[in-house]
Amino acid sequence: MQVDTPLLNALHAQGFEVAVETNGSIAAPQGIDWICVSPKAGAPWIQVHGNELKLAYPQLDLLPASISDVDFEAYFLQPIDGVNLAGNTQAAIEYCQQNPKWCLSLQTHKILNIR
Repeated sequence: MQVDTPLLNALHAQGFEVAVETNGSIAAPQGIDWICVSPKAGAPWIQVHGNELKLAYPQLDLLPASISDVDFEAYFLQPIDGVNLAGNTQAAIEYCQQNPKWCLSLQTHKILNIR
């Protein structure tokens, strides 16, 4: 399901705030209250502004240093899960320490083994 203006208007009329996470491959409609964009390497990236940018890290074809001409309030690196999680987490920590614009984002439910 895609969020569109009629849906946004109906939710706002009921007093809801609307927050979405998107890969950014299509432009978000006006009126979303919070937009988190999590682009993927090799995929189109159209939505280049919002509240937060969350980058899975590391993506060799989409590293934080290669990102420019975007406008977000907050920038997050989230270590890629899998067999290299520990190394990815350490790499993300080190990148964030060296580049304070970026903050570490963790998937707490995975750390606590809540699936």
